[in-house]
Amino acid sequence: MRTILFIDTASNEEISVGLRIREKKFVSKRKVDKMKAQVVLPMIEQLLKKHKMSLEQIDAVEVNTGPGSFTGLRVGIAIANTLGFSLKIPINGMPVGKSVEPVYS
Repeated sequence: MRTILFIDTASNEEISVGLRIREKKFVSKRKVDKMKAQVVLPMIEQLLKKHKMSLEQIDAVEVNTGPGSFTGLRVGIAIANTLGFSLKIPINGMPVGKSVEPVYS
């Protein structure tokens, strides 16, 4: 089973996290105005719990690298890079161990 975690923190108004399990996609969204860093990880945890999964069952991470909110992009990318590094899984299709960087416009 291939499971991909999606993280999108580029917006100043909403955070999205999602899972693609096989070919089905499940998305959780939350309106935010600040404190994105404190919201993303609990959202991921809740989504995994809902599907009776653990972080170790994630095969890859996809993160929105921009354009978007400077702070928001940094939060999402830092979380994705940390998960990729600690779980030894690819981020945005990059080889395992490679980090992604934001794209600003």
